[in-house]
Amino acid sequence: MKTCHGFKRMIKDRPHKWGPGNLNDILVPVQAFHLNEMFQDEIKHDQRFDFARVPALLELCHQAGAHIPDEILYRSEQLSTTVRGNSQQPAPILPDQLRYIGQRTLDAWESLRLGVTKLLLVYPSKVCEHCSEVHVGPSGHKARMCGVFKFEGWKGMHKWKKAGVDDLVPQKIVWHRRPHDPPVLVDSGRDYYGHAPAVIELCMQVGARVPPKYHCMMKTHGLAPPIQ
Repeated sequence: MKTCHGFKRMIKDRPHKWGPGNLNDILVPVQAFHLNEMFQDEIKHDQRFDFARVPALLELCHQAGAHIPDEILYRSEQLSTTVRGNSQQPAPILPDQLRYIGQRTLDAWESLRLGVTKLLLVYPSKVCEHCSEVHVGPSGHKARMCGVFKFEGWKGMHKWKKAGVDDLVPQKIVWHRRPHDPPVLVDSGRDYYGHAPAVIELCMQVGARVPPKYHCMMKTHGLAPPIQ
């Protein structure tokens, strides 16, 4: 599939160069400033190093009153790095166990997104219109960290709008291969293939039941690409 855009999207329609995937490729980490109180003063640009950066999802739960131990709140990045650097071969898992793990993971993913959707109705969050920066709070911060080159006139200032669940818990959409598709997806069939969130695709491949709401995106009953 020639859908690679390269570094900073400076190229177009190039083949991918594949490497091993890891946890952060499936569950994309989104960081935000950690606030002591929701309604505190806005973070100024020269204060940006005075506030810790934590996962936006944990910050949302923290502001909602959840008790999050410091070793989880401040060491989540260390955990993902540990998972990335772990090269040990895992112990073999039986197919029934894999199916059970996949179903539990899929159910947890759906429960997580539903919970975030409900929390965002009560606890406001912001996302920049020009980049993916997220701020959990009633107004955005003043740190000039927006790096979109065509908006240099803003001097790095973010332009905030209301955040949604996809801003805090990105779905990371991937291609979905159906039973009637070729073993290796080819570029000429991109208009026929379906898509799915990476978590859903991973769990489905070990036998988890996919909720019907994803069937349209996956083009479950769609046509196969014509044979070349």
